[in-house]
Amino acid sequence: MTITARKMCWPISMVAVCILLAGWIAAQTDATKNTKSGAQPVAGDPVTGAVAALAHNDTYVIGVDDVLAINVWKEPDVSRTVPVRSDGKISLPLAGEVQASGETPLQLEKLLATKLQSFISEPEVTVIVSEVKSQKFNVLGMVARPGSYPLTNSATVLDAIALAGGFRDFAKQKSIYILRQNPNGGQSRLPFNYKEVIRGKDSAQNIKLQPRDTIVVP
Repeated sequence: MTITARKMCWPISMVAVCILLAGWIAAQTDATKNTKSGAQPVAGDPVTGAVAALAHNDTYVIGVDDVLAINVWKEPDVSRTVPVRSDGKISLPLAGEVQASGETPLQLEKLLATKLQSFISEPEVTVIVSEVKSQKFNVLGMVARPGSYPLTNSATVLDAIALAGGFRDFAKQKSIYILRQNPNGGQSRLPFNYKEVIRGKDSAQNIKLQPRDTIVVP
């Protein structure tokens, strides 16, 4: 390469390096701004997505025995995790006794913020249901451990029978049924033939359980 060509390439290389360096500095500056401003990851973030779905929830209805994580912004002495008592209430410093059962997390947030206004300027309250214990189902009859069990999102009739320890001798496995509460206050009776389900003949009978379902094993 001639001396003239080398002199032409050198400024071009320096320009490319400067452009790359400027881009890197800009990216670092934006990241720093986001960190300082407290920007949160998007809702789809695999780490925070589940928590974000529970915060400010306006669909789940809090019940007795649920455990609530209550956070009051910049007030660690007030923030705490509390269970919902059998009377449906919780106790929180400054707020006192508060009815939680029957409220959604969002409704409870507003109620607590109102009660704390006399002590804290513009309180910001977040309520998260950290443990769901109020939603349960029952298993009665000829099973090893009849009783009430906490309901998980994916529990089915077969799951319930397994949790109850399986059948006792002489259980009528073809005549099991599920009692389900209807919105109008009535009750439906859904048949469940264990023999057919485990043979794959009618797997649709293995329904997903709902709160207050009662499985009866004659």
